[in-house]
Amino acid sequence: MCGICGIIGGCDRNQIDAMVKAMHHRGPDDAGVFINERVALGMSRLAVIDLTPKAHQPMQNDDASLWIVYNGETYNFKDERDILIEKGYVFRSTSDTEVVLKMYKAYGDDFLIRMRGIFSLAIYDKRKGKDRLLLARDPLGVKPLIYANVGSKFVFSSEMKSILASGLVERKFDPESLRLLLSYGSITQPRTAVSGVNMLLPGHRMIVKSGSTRIERFWQIRKNTVRDLRDMPYDKQVDYMRTSLNEAIRLQMVSDVPIGAFLSGGVDSTLLVALMSRMSGAKVKTFSVGFEQEGRDIDETDDAERVAKYLGTEHFNVMVTGEEVRDRINHIARALDQPSVDGVNSYFVSMAARQEVTVAISGTGGDELFAGYPWFINMLKAYGNKENDYLTIKKIIASILQHHLFNSLALGRFEKYLDRARASSGFVSRYARQYKIFGTKRSNDILHPKLRHQAQVGREPSYDIVFTDEFSSGLPVERVSALCLRGYTQNQLLRDIDAVSMAHSLEVRVPYLDPVIVDTAFSLPENTKIGDVNNITNAINATYKESGAKKILIDVGRGLLPDGIALQKKRGFGMPFETWLKGPMQEILEDTLSEKTVINRGLFDAPMAKHLKKRFLTGKSSWAFPWLLMMIELWCREVLDNTSHMN
Repeated sequence: MCGICGIIGGCDRNQIDAMVKAMHHRGPDDAGVFINERVALGMSRLAVIDLTPKAHQPMQNDDASLWIVYNGETYNFKDERDILIEKGYVFRSTSDTEVVLKMYKAYGDDFLIRMRGIFSLAIYDKRKGKDRLLLARDPLGVKPLIYANVGSKFVFSSEMKSILASGLVERKFDPESLRLLLSYGSITQPRTAVSGVNMLLPGHRMIVKSGSTRIERFWQIRKNTVRDLRDMPYDKQVDYMRTSLNEAIRLQMVSDVPIGAFLSGGVDSTLLVALMSRMSGAKVKTFSVGFEQEGRDIDETDDAERVAKYLGTEHFNVMVTGEEVRDRINHIARALDQPSVDGVNSYFVSMAARQEVTVAISGTGGDELFAGYPWFINMLKAYGNKENDYLTIKKIIASILQHHLFNSLALGRFEKYLDRARASSGFVSRYARQYKIFGTKRSNDILHPKLRHQAQVGREPSYDIVFTDEFSSGLPVERVSALCLRGYTQNQLLRDIDAVSMAHSLEVRVPYLDPVIVDTAFSLPENTKIGDVNNITNAINATYKESGAKKILIDVGRGLLPDGIALQKKRGFGMPFETWLKGPMQEILEDTLSEKTVINRGLFDAPMAKHLKKRFLTGKSSWAFPWLLMMIELWCREVLDNTSHMN
């Protein structure tokens, strides 16, 4: 894993050096720059495959007509290397970076569809008739790649801190991104926190040539790519799923440095660790996060320890206190790279894991692909049957009410009635309301009045995500899976995990989000992932056995997983934020949400921020509201205002 960056259109050495320096945490093992009169490429390297100087980047081909900076891992690089050798290619290193560069030369832009891994990359092609830059990002968005057009220049990087260090981008919080952040706890890609800076979407490539840019999609979620799997007997489906997972884990355990795993004790991480343990010649090192007495009611370390003992891993429990969060909160805000309501758990478990390993396996993606979230139950109950004529008429009326002319009603006394009516317009509208922080009305109230129009307050929530509905004519579980992957997963979970893990120079791999596993999951029938949910009254309290969620994963693990794992309830990882904000972190809360701070920053309505803080401290509202506002202010201080890496 690494950090990559570049400037097209000419720059001085100080600019690209500052960008590389700002990402030193992503790659403390090596750094390099290529620069000519038109193009500058930079990278900081975390050595994982081929630890020798032969894998130095930026890397060139034999005649220096091609240059690459590459962040990620291509798990099938050995197979692709063998194919290229048969074609006559000669290799100087054992790195996957050199394989990727030669794949580009051999196959052109379509080399990307042959890559099985997690990556963001840039290839500068100096050959006659080309003279262009190719940027690309992995299919599910595990690795980030952000960019901006600034006058005659084009700048890109793995991180916002690096983009800002170039000195080319105005340090301004994007109003619409701020609304999205307040509404959902994360920013919907391709937007980012900074105006004019965008995220290249997963599974897309960009060609920069002659001052223009072109974006193309090279990968998308598909159904039934594994022929006949949907119609196989269930035991054969379980066997196929087990074989696919084993292969994905085998590939992702390839490393020239120590590798471990995050272990919560839930189905997803437990199954991965169980399969890893069967392949590993030594005890797998596993890591979990827990709390002292202040958070014992939400502590999962007992579950993780029981599973670790059962599987025979070398387990490390990370005990996090409010005082430690307080002391590290500024670094957490900086590590996140753009503000989020989440990321603290991943920050601490990554920090602990990095003391023992350089690579960690994560169970992220299991809930999305195998119906683990309560949202699947809610949406199945609402859309398990065809809509009747009455609902169709209602849907037409609701669709009309989604028009922006009705947005003002969403902010006034008719808010509840309009929101309920709009939610009836269809599947995406209802799904968009499954997960939120402030939501539509509260986001308007807390935003500074001068930003509300620019931020499009009152906007129907489905408009923010409708482009992610890749299976508009599909079955409910398939639609929710795709919406999850293209929304909450890529915008919050993966982005936060990458940012905070790389802040500790730790590479995190996600086998469930291997493209082959994704294809397999979308080739399975719904009843292998979830059962009859009509009699479930509370989706949050349902056990896996009651809902049938993750049925096939549990059956893949028969004989490997502890007895009774199907009796677990799906629970999101919690931390005692309320206790911390009212205890060791209250001084930071008071400072970041003080009237003077809020007025000077100009993002929030000062009286509303004061009211919100008071309601929380008196036990009348959730910790999530003040926490998110606090993290936004801390991020502004640590990233947006911080010019320490500029020259």
